[in-house]
Amino acid sequence: MQPIQPEEIQRRIDQLKNQDLYLHLEMTSGAYAAHWDSSRHPAATFVTNAVIRFFHGAIAGGGPYRVGLKMEQGWIYSEGLTHFDEGETDRLILAGHDSQGKLVVSLQLSRQPF
Repeated sequence: MQPIQPEEIQRRIDQLKNQDLYLHLEMTSGAYAAHWDSSRHPAATFVTNAVIRFFHGAIAGGGPYRVGLKMEQGWIYSEGLTHFDEGETDRLILAGHDSQGKLVVSLQLSRQPF
């Protein structure tokens, strides 16, 4: 994975709008966060292969970045994104890593299921 290049990510977002896509979205503070540090609140979110269609999408921020996808019936929003998989041409794979390199958030879009 490479550090996010906002212009490249915006181009990829624009290529995916107005079509049915599979969404993978996850966020975690770490499955064992409270086990290792009782001051940390463990939290996680996981959605995979939900079909969405957005008509407007944008990346914003100065790093870490946020991505918002406007759908007819609402929004999908992800914040804390730092890296993308530059080798993917048909899918958009974004991730956010903490200062220790651990995955904190992931936003992925694909025309095919994950």
